Amino acid sequence: MRHVIALDVGGTGMKAALVGPDHELLYEARRPTGRDRGPDAVVAGILDFAAELRAVGRQRYGRQAEAAGVAVPGIVDDANGIAVYAANLGWRDVPLRDLLSERLGRVPVALGHDVRTGGLAEGRIGAGRGADRFLFVPLGTGIAGAIGMDGRIEAGAHGYAGEIGHIVVRPGGLVCGCGGRGCLETIASASAVSRAWAEASGDTGADAADCARAVAAGDATARAVWQEAVDALADGLVTGLTLLDPRTLIIGGGLAEAGETLFAPLRAAVAERITFQRLPGIVPAALGDTAGCLGAGLLAWDLLTAEATGLTAEAAGTASAPADGTPAPRPTLPTPSPESTEVSA
Repeated sequence: MRHVIALDVGGTGMKAALVGPDHELLYEARRPTGRDRGPDAVVAGILDFAAELRAVGRQRYGRQAEAAGVAVPGIVDDANGIAVYAANLGWRDVPLRDLLSERLGRVPVALGHDVRTGGLAEGRIGAGRGADRFLFVPLGTGIAGAIGMDGRIEAGAHGYAGEIGHIVVRPGGLVCGCGGRGCLETIASASAVSRAWAEASGDTGADAADCARAVAAGDATARAVWQEAVDALADGLVTGLTLLDPRTLIIGGGLAEAGETLFAPLRAAVAERITFQRLPGIVPAALGDTAGCLGAGLLAWDLLTAEATGLTAEAAGTASAPADGTPAPRPTLPTPSPESTEVSA
């Protein structure tokens, strides 16, 4: 059977899969990223993992993977295949696309940003399927976003499009990892809710999932903490939908696991804030933690389609270079880095 290799690299763990042409996960595997051993060891682990997946494909299907896709956190120059910077992994300017292609016998490789890659999967085969415009927002350790348009993800001129977690919703508020104050992710991320609930409850080990359970049980203090996060999230989402006019808002990550405990008050809060805007559908993500691998698989299949038809990678929806074909400018590295890649409570 034809297949591609898909890798989703996180701050602490890696997920990998062999993905078939109809987006089926033929084989799945996981292992630690091993960031405690340093960036060189992380890169070596990624290459080794990919090589193992190639061997599994040969053994099971009697043929080599035709391409590979890899999603990584941090700042990504997907047009040139470079993992520019990731604070969680400690790397800078890693030519990951070329390294993987070399290790896999020169098969084509696509590199993507983890959140945008997950958004690609949610848009095409998940909760946004059939929506021509959507905004995917995972609520995890931080808050990121992916802007979907006609089957592709908009990366922006410099690769920063969709960073909704760094919209200022509470001017002068808490200091964010990006250096700003009052950013959305300082209030409405899973980690922010965890901190607020631990302080309010007096339980230093409490987290956002505990807060959600307390809300469902009718705890008034938990409801106050939860509503503060919901209100901030609604403010940020209204800014996003005013700018982008999406047909669907897809909410994922750890907080989305609370179900209607999150979605019922969030839908109400967004509806209260809009005036002339059209209210989009607000739905939970459908693919869970497989979105990254499925998205990486889509990147790989897109790359093969582009090569077969003579399209550019950008035309296939896999790159973020400007429309005139010039390489995307290398972004200036922020200090500190606003990473928003973990999506568990």
